Amino acid sequence: MAVYENVVSFDIQNSVRSMRKYTVIIILFFYSVINLAQENISTEYDKYPVFSECQELEFSDIKNCFNSTLQNFVYNKFKMPEIVSKENYSGEMITLFEVDASGTFKVLYVDAVYQELKDEMKRVFDLLPEVSPATQNGKPTYVQFSLPTKIPLLAPTHNNTSAEKNDSTENLITKAAKEYDSIVSTTFKYDKEYTSQLNIPFTHQSYNRFDANMNLVGNNAHTGAKPYSYNEVSKYYNFEEKRTELAKPRNSWFGRKFWNEHLVTFQQEKYWFTVDVVADLQLGKDIDSELSYTYNNTRAINLQGGLGKKLNFWTTIYESQGRFADYINNYAISIRPDGGNPGIVPGRGIGKDFKGDAFDYPIAEGYLSYSPDEFFNLQLGHGKQFIGDGYRSLLLSDVASPSPYFKLSTQFWKIKYTNTWMSLRDVRPEATVNGAFATKFLATHYLSWNVSKRFNLGLFESVLWDKSNDRGFDFNYLNPIIFYRAIEFSTGSRAGNALIGLSGKYKVSNKVNLYTQLIIDEFSSTDIFGGNGSWKNKLGYQLGAKYYNAFGVNNLNLQLEYNQVRPYTYSHDELLLNYSHNNQSMAHLWGANFREFIGIAHYQKERWFGMAKLIYGQRGLDIDDGVNDDVNYGSNVLFDNDNRPSDTGISLLQGNKTNVLIADLQVGYLVNPATNLKVFANLTYRSFDPSITTNTLSKNTTTWINFGFRTDLFNWYFDL
Repeated sequence: MAVYENVVSFDIQNSVRSMRKYTVIIILFFYSVINLAQENISTEYDKYPVFSECQELEFSDIKNCFNSTLQNFVYNKFKMPEIVSKENYSGEMITLFEVDASGTFKVLYVDAVYQELKDEMKRVFDLLPEVSPATQNGKPTYVQFSLPTKIPLLAPTHNNTSAEKNDSTENLITKAAKEYDSIVSTTFKYDKEYTSQLNIPFTHQSYNRFDANMNLVGNNAHTGAKPYSYNEVSKYYNFEEKRTELAKPRNSWFGRKFWNEHLVTFQQEKYWFTVDVVADLQLGKDIDSELSYTYNNTRAINLQGGLGKKLNFWTTIYESQGRFADYINNYAISIRPDGGNPGIVPGRGIGKDFKGDAFDYPIAEGYLSYSPDEFFNLQLGHGKQFIGDGYRSLLLSDVASPSPYFKLSTQFWKIKYTNTWMSLRDVRPEATVNGAFATKFLATHYLSWNVSKRFNLGLFESVLWDKSNDRGFDFNYLNPIIFYRAIEFSTGSRAGNALIGLSGKYKVSNKVNLYTQLIIDEFSSTDIFGGNGSWKNKLGYQLGAKYYNAFGVNNLNLQLEYNQVRPYTYSHDELLLNYSHNNQSMAHLWGANFREFIGIAHYQKERWFGMAKLIYGQRGLDIDDGVNDDVNYGSNVLFDNDNRPSDTGISLLQGNKTNVLIADLQVGYLVNPATNLKVFANLTYRSFDPSITTNTLSKNTTTWINFGFRTDLFNWYFDL
């Protein structure tokens, strides 16, 4: 007669009682959903309930003492109903009960053949004395249990020794009959999630919480390749401690699920999973628009878990409709795909028409993560990557739609080496053949080396190629040696497009670090350093600084960043070999031919957070005036760079010089730390001022007020 904590089981004994059993199944299934996910503040505990007989025992013995004391009490007090012996019944009854925060036993449900058995078990539990309740962080909490009881009763000692019998065929059959019901959840422990190889969903807001910890002087963290895994970050940031600090004391099922926990959890010794309902519900108003309101309506389901210690999985399936501020809607339309769909929602995917003025854009993301040992991690999935320490990345960014990828991460000594292979699409009409979008492939290599306890150096290479000559995926590009393919292309090969880059970070102190990036899209030193403004001088760089706990204010983090990219960077004269996916740049969302200043302030206090962002930039856009329509001034990475105005004298911001100012203020509250669910209010001001008014470009301003309730799993980039 063992006591099982947070476990629900049931058994259908014969078809005669099927209707009764179906009712039991429904009731117990309801409880199982509760129990499978009840670990948080109300049901996770540091100390078992304690009978008075167990008060003087050592901590490690309290659990066994609780179980044995309860078993003996039930055995000694239980009076077998006469009907059991009269009908010569043998079987099992199950009692679901709770020890509440006051130490009182409460029967929640009893599953038994006879009502007399149920009544007797309830009577026995009414006789139980109050005990010292379970505690969590020194505070009383409740715990639920189930108690299977053999009928006729067996003394607890007999119960314990019965498992010692040899597994005869009869015993095996008996065990097999109970195998299904034995698959039940133990108390869910978040440490399996927090030490797993699962990616922490990458958003700038959520990563800000542990960014300072990842950049302490003297640690061996590698912060360039994102998203991070829980296993990486947990070395420097205590997720469990922070979760406990933020937990709200809620006893009801709804309260625990809404404020503290995953919706459904299941855990056994060798595997676990969680299921959550995901939402991104936004309602706003573009004050300068004729549209009555803006909105986003995303519903999704998220599933994550682990099988053993080496394999993890994560997937989210989204169903979304949205209508945004005018400048976002116009951009989505401007990059629309071939085939009739009206647009591509930036960062998400192709949008179908929805009610004539909005987009319907379903999408799915997910991956498998496998770590054969402590040095390697392999991921196969559909998602995004980001390389860099800044708000922007000039090497590889998450501004485009998710794409299929395979990633190999290798970490040892003071080095982390990340190899990623991606399948990308070009959805322009000129790249579409027989209604099918063109496919191209991208391989990236990023070597991060902690040269000292303060200085990190990163080496980057990307190689992009298409399926010309029906060669499909070229296995030559599986070679993981960095710069191998770039050297080959520098000799004049037109089989692909290679870029190389550098990144650096210097930790001035635990409060201040400096970072930088350099991207090089041509390898001719004569053109780069010749001083004649060659169009082949295709360079970009980033300079940035972060200041943690600024001015002595805890959790106030400041960031300054400057980005500059020369014309024609990321573009190519071959149709498909530009650095893009789904008509969006794979690096900076402005493409090329721009300079940009960014200032960001993040602040958080308990569950409250705030963010202020100011961006001022200048862009050299193309001139669509009916005369210069075919001239490519180097901003749009999709355009053929052969259509340039000249080979030399190319200057930054050539074309239609446009000033862009974006101010963004957001305040919010973290509703559920386990799922990163938040509510927020957002105010965005944008000024767009081209020097030349054309058919497609004119001066405009946007004031956009937005309110949202969203599970924060990815970055929205509205600073176009």
